[in-house]
Amino acid sequence: MITSASDSRHRFRYFDLIMAAFVTVLLCANLIGPAKVCELALPFALPFVGATLVFGAGNIFFPISYIFGDVLTEVYGYARARKVIWAGFAAMIFATIMTLTILNLPGSSDEPFNLTLQPSLEIVFGNTWRIVVASIAAFWVGDFVNAYILARMKVSMQGRHLWMRTIGSTIFGQGIDSLIFYPIAFYGIWDNQTLLSVLVFNWCFKVGIEVIMTPATYLAVGFLKRKEQIDYYDTDTDFSPFTLDEP
Repeated sequence: MITSASDSRHRFRYFDLIMAAFVTVLLCANLIGPAKVCELALPFALPFVGATLVFGAGNIFFPISYIFGDVLTEVYGYARARKVIWAGFAAMIFATIMTLTILNLPGSSDEPFNLTLQPSLEIVFGNTWRIVVASIAAFWVGDFVNAYILARMKVSMQGRHLWMRTIGSTIFGQGIDSLIFYPIAFYGIWDNQTLLSVLVFNWCFKVGIEVIMTPATYLAVGFLKRKEQIDYYDTDTDFSPFTLDEP
């Protein structure tokens, strides 16, 4: 069982698949999710939120990327999770550039479908620059915070209490994510009470998804540790986000 930097030439069977799944969830949640804002009436009022929940549809699926991040850090270590975070960051930048390019290309006048297609594309994919910047910045900072805290907690807790580490790191990671995203995207557009209510609810919702998915996280972590023969501890890791060096 690999636990330290001695695995520099070790070949992993599932790492690339998890990275691809992480990037897929991230892109879909950020490209498809923001197009729809949902509203759900509650039978009772919640603190900060009230009796009506308002949330972006992407928030239902975005927390899954944090679960993948937890699994990556827990099994393969912070340095490899860092590479995946950068892959997701690059994918979001490319998707943004591609979206802006396609939206601004002139449509063919000979194609009557373009008359209805262009407005629809602008509604679904034409996020404001504030939402784009907020999404990218919040993801980058939040995921690194999540990975760092989980890796540090694993060493200090000697690998015990995985549930405490995944939930604890998500509380901080998703908290930072929400504190960055909502003010940058919506301050001055929403009133402060609405902004605070949506921020608090979505933070609690994302942490709640982590809690609910904890049994699945245990199963995934256990499976990967057995199959990959690795249970990495970041005892001598360089935690700088600005390097792609592996152990």
